[in-house]
Amino acid sequence: MTDNALPQPCPPDDLPFRTSGTLVERMGMEFLELGSERTVARMPVAGNTQPYGLLHGGASAALAETVGSVAAALHAGADRIAVGVELNATHHRAVRAGWVTGVALPLALGASIASYEIVISDDEGYRVCTARLTCMLRDRPPAR
Repeated sequence: MTDNALPQPCPPDDLPFRTSGTLVERMGMEFLELGSERTVARMPVAGNTQPYGLLHGGASAALAETVGSVAAALHAGADRIAVGVELNATHHRAVRAGWVTGVALPLALGASIASYEIVISDDEGYRVCTARLTCMLRDRPPAR
């Protein structure tokens, strides 16, 4: 791999969750790293813009909540789920093209709560958005 080669996304069949038919698929999100200590995903700007042609703030929030929730779910373990209870996001700069990448790093990992900081950057490495997500960790409900 050369220094400027893009990381390859995790194949959907290798992910520990379903993406088909979800917002992840609809928004074109691709996971690059998975772990409770660091989860990384990217999303194209194209198709996720507001009427002025800029990346929609809600799209950044959706990427942040997705990346943080996946990290929290991995922390929770196979018999538990992570449910977002609070998300805040500060939008720092506009993006018109390319990809944005979200990196979730833990702030606090407990038995019932997990909080993550998610930094979203553009292709040049500029910070586009900073978000914080708190998830409640619960037992997985019985299958219906």
